[in-house]
Amino acid sequence: MSAPHAPSASPFRQPKAVWAVAFACVISFMGIGLVDPILPALASSLHASPSQVSLLFSSYLIVTAVAMLIVGWFSSRFGAKRTLVIGLAVIVVFAALAGTSGSIDGIVGFRAGWGLGNALFIATSLAVIVASASGGFGGAIILYETALGLGIAVGPLLGGELGAISWRGPFFGVAVLMAIALVATLAFVPSLPRPARVTSPLAPIRALRHRGLLTMGIMALLYNWGFFTMLGYAPYPMELSAHQLGLVFTGWGLLVAAFSVFFAPRLQARFGTAPVLYANLLGLGIVMAVIAAGVSTPTVVIVAVIVSGAFIGINNTLTTQAVMLVSPVERPVASSAYGFLRFIGGGLAPYVAGKLADATDLRVPFYLGAATFVLAIPVLASGHRLLRQAEQHTGEGESVAPALTRVGPAPAGDAPAVIVAVGAHDRAAEIVDAAARMARDTNSPLEVVHVQQTAVVEEQAVDTETHDEARAAVTAHLDRLAAQGVTATGQILTSVGDHAAAGRVLARHAADVHARAIAVGRSPRGPLTQFADGSLTSALTHAATCTVVLVDPGTVPRPLTSATLAELRGSAS
Repeated sequence: MSAPHAPSASPFRQPKAVWAVAFACVISFMGIGLVDPILPALASSLHASPSQVSLLFSSYLIVTAVAMLIVGWFSSRFGAKRTLVIGLAVIVVFAALAGTSGSIDGIVGFRAGWGLGNALFIATSLAVIVASASGGFGGAIILYETALGLGIAVGPLLGGELGAISWRGPFFGVAVLMAIALVATLAFVPSLPRPARVTSPLAPIRALRHRGLLTMGIMALLYNWGFFTMLGYAPYPMELSAHQLGLVFTGWGLLVAAFSVFFAPRLQARFGTAPVLYANLLGLGIVMAVIAAGVSTPTVVIVAVIVSGAFIGINNTLTTQAVMLVSPVERPVASSAYGFLRFIGGGLAPYVAGKLADATDLRVPFYLGAATFVLAIPVLASGHRLLRQAEQHTGEGESVAPALTRVGPAPAGDAPAVIVAVGAHDRAAEIVDAAARMARDTNSPLEVVHVQQTAVVEEQAVDTETHDEARAAVTAHLDRLAAQGVTATGQILTSVGDHAAAGRVLARHAADVHARAIAVGRSPRGPLTQFADGSLTSALTHAATCTVVLVDPGTVPRPLTSATLAELRGSAS
């Protein structure tokens, strides 16, 4: 049963502030792929060896890694907008300087400064987009994911086109585009409130004392070692022009984006986080071994690199989500600690690979990269129990009770209830009120479940609201209902990452309490996006054993017919 369907709000109807930061995100995500097509041209034009050119990655990533330790403190001290603006300005300056440099050492040094700006930017971009969004955070997350996919896919293509003109082109291109993003950010992004408490600069280091976070961080270090070995050295044996390399890495980027956004959540829901990561790391190890064995055959290297994009997309999404599941610290602190370890792995790999290639041959770095992918499997397995427990705590485990926190008194009696699920958006009150009318018509108690979500995209995670804010939202619903003479109880349901997980948890909870019906708002996202993010509504509809009522806010619900009332009254018997 459902109410009449109203047109869904587009997730792309956002304030100018969101669009300004999203544009900057596209350019930022272009960063690595933009440079890859010009590596051989750099080596040739500046008379540098591949190992010298690889230091462009090392300086950039090592500085990013170290900076990740202090960006949380910096942002909490100076505010998210100021941190974002400073990060963008630093990128503009050092990208332009890299384009004007006449030596490989100069470019390596300027890439280090670029890495500092990148750390400041990536640590705050998702949080600023969510804070600036209108009509709930869902549309903002979709926009961020779109920016990610567009940047990864288009970066190599643009880098190839500009690199075909001159190796300086990609550097100047980034400087110009980031300057536009900087002006837009200054003009459209409002000042955001600073956190009530300044984060300690030592917090990320202290966080690594937690076994789960340290285990996932070391696994990410090993993964990134293999990943950046491939990015830093695969272009050379392909023997292609900058334009052709751009097309190859565009194909790679399309697979990264598609499998990160569309397929990783589905695989996780079907098989669980750890099993998918085990298989994925093994797949990456095999791909790297194929590159090593076929390094003298360009076609083998080209195909293997493109195929690796599927595995990399899955790994990027699920590893960050796993980190957030096992980390008992605040999200920004966990992100900083995790980012430090993963970027350190990525920074050291090209340097070591260069030394190995100079001392032996090009096969050895790729075989070492394959070994680091495989070695990451036992490291992850050492924390399997912690990850499994964390998944079960958030409701992913099939035999464990949902992670629900009661707000206010427990329900009186055991009459079958009508459950209404809402999130932090401006339609929540209308959905709750519609469910209250249904509960009144069926003489049922009402339970309000507020879904508190942590958004996970690529290496970033952000809480869309604090636990206190979620509790306040439930309390506001209960107070409003009490003023209307409706008796209701409240719960908070936490969810990390995949929206479908919350839907499955809610379905199990409804079955446990023998609920009469579940009321939920229609997803404002289209079918393609629901497939990508694992729609709560879709998962709930498929998993629930009781009646699910889809509510369209802003419309006048049709009165429940006698047949529908009879169906609902008998659904719990």
